[in-house]
Amino acid sequence: MKLSLNLTDLFGRNKGHSPVTSRAVRRLAAPANDQPSELDPALIWSAVSLLLFGWVMVYSASIATAEGLAYTGHQATFYLVRHGVFLAIGAVLGVLAFQMPMRAWQQMSPHLFIVGIVLLTAVIVPGIGKTVNGASRWLPFGPVNFQPSEAMKMFVALYAADYTVRKLPHMQSFRRAFLPMAGVILLVGFLLLAEPDFGAFVVITCIAFGILFLGGINVRAFVLLAIVALIGFVLLIWASPYRRDRIFGFMDPFEDAFGKGYQLSHALIAFGRGEWFGVGLGASVEKLFYLPEAHTDFILAIIAEELGLVGVIVVIALFATLVQRAFAIGRRAIDLERFFPGLVAQGIGLWIGVQSFINMGVNMGLLPTKGLTLPLMSFGGSGIVANCIALAILLRIDWENRQIMRGGGS
Repeated sequence: MKLSLNLTDLFGRNKGHSPVTSRAVRRLAAPANDQPSELDPALIWSAVSLLLFGWVMVYSASIATAEGLAYTGHQATFYLVRHGVFLAIGAVLGVLAFQMPMRAWQQMSPHLFIVGIVLLTAVIVPGIGKTVNGASRWLPFGPVNFQPSEAMKMFVALYAADYTVRKLPHMQSFRRAFLPMAGVILLVGFLLLAEPDFGAFVVITCIAFGILFLGGINVRAFVLLAIVALIGFVLLIWASPYRRDRIFGFMDPFEDAFGKGYQLSHALIAFGRGEWFGVGLGASVEKLFYLPEAHTDFILAIIAEELGLVGVIVVIALFATLVQRAFAIGRRAIDLERFFPGLVAQGIGLWIGVQSFINMGVNMGLLPTKGLTLPLMSFGGSGIVANCIALAILLRIDWENRQIMRGGGS
């Protein structure tokens, strides 16, 4: 106890030491039972809860579809087993990703981004990419299909963080900080729109320029970017007949409930049927071939129908907790002058937050229908694996922060 008091007195009174040093000393001087845990429990429990809850709801939402398709062998548990395998793969790769220090991720980030560009290019090459429902978004690997746009979201978060750190002295320069990143994102956008995958383009744009904004880019340049991006998105929507149909269907889905408003009208019916506490787990009617993509894009509508408003609020609360912890971990890393890990953590928070917000908005009729899954919950191997690796990186950042705060490691 005397030693602890002496250490605290010695460094606490020395105004020459930085706040980071003082915090580290206070950690060392604290009794052992007051030491913080190795990892953020709120982050872990919110992430695990979403993953397991999603697994249950994927099974519930997909039973009728799995039993009715010859592709699945008419096995009710087809998507349950497959989703479980993807979760297991994601967990294994997540454990491996957690072992890598953030210095290694920073060194690899430009190379990973180039790999992502190559994969996005391969998808649109005839004979290589797999086309489903008019969109070529997958690379077939035997019994599974890999979706490069899901991996690209993580690669962009890493690359944008590394780019921002390298450009920190020039962040107020429109030409040196903004234009190079804008050119790179336009290239990614061109490849994504060729698939087409407009939803992934929106998410990736938000990740990249959100990180630039957090890194201190010139505010006037950022506002200009936001205006140009908004005009660009409007022009892209207006130039595409099927995107225009989605906008008009979103504005009044019941006007053409058997046409362009079909998905959204049935999603809203699911929400209406659920009321406060839902019709009961497994008792959804909309999943019985009424609501397309019930186990992927519209899984929240099935949650609303079976578990009601209470179930939806729980999902929103879990996502809010996860995103808040991601930004808190990033803020702590930046306070410790670990700018790359801090921006990566906040980029992951942006990714999960923006994508979940868009998916929920689509399910509730607040946004036009868009083919984006609900992170951590919807069926989809590429998305689940990418989400698990991103969570592992986030946990690694948190672990390194805590080691530094304890006075060990860098």
